[in-house]
Amino acid sequence: MKTTKAMMALLLPAAILASGATLADQATNNAAEKRAVERGRYLVKLGGCNDCHTPGYPERDGKIPEADWLTGNPVGFQGPWGTSYPANLRLVVHSMSEAQWLAHVRTPMRPPMPWYNLRDATDTDLRALYSYIRSLGVKGDPAPAAAAPGVAVKTPYVVFVPQNLPPQKQAVR
Repeated sequence: MKTTKAMMALLLPAAILASGATLADQATNNAAEKRAVERGRYLVKLGGCNDCHTPGYPERDGKIPEADWLTGNPVGFQGPWGTSYPANLRLVVHSMSEAQWLAHVRTPMRPPMPWYNLRDATDTDLRALYSYIRSLGVKGDPAPAAAAPGVAVKTPYVVFVPQNLPPQKQAVR
């Protein structure tokens, strides 16, 4: 009995210290996650993500409740590539791990998505975007599927084809 009490007397302070370290680590992780979410929100606004991925955002001068941000858009963009639709990023992000997200956003996408801006972003910024979008939760429906060139669509769309451009040299690849 004495041995058990003596062991408890020795182990209890160690257990308390260990749990304190765990709580401190958790608080640090929570603060880092909060900073990442705030950074992601800033990047969404600065990067113009809502302009396409949030219905009505440009038309209402950005006065859309944050709870409705990044739910995709049924208004397509039509050009030589066919018709593409801004994805519901909240569904996209919730369907993949952070590593999958990093690979996904660095993969070429249909116009007019400026995927090359994401390709050139830092992992830290892309993780912040991921954290922020995940923090919004799941909402909305998937965007309509893209349509190939010449395929008629029944949704509204913006014709995204420049007119009267002078001839340009082909980029060397």
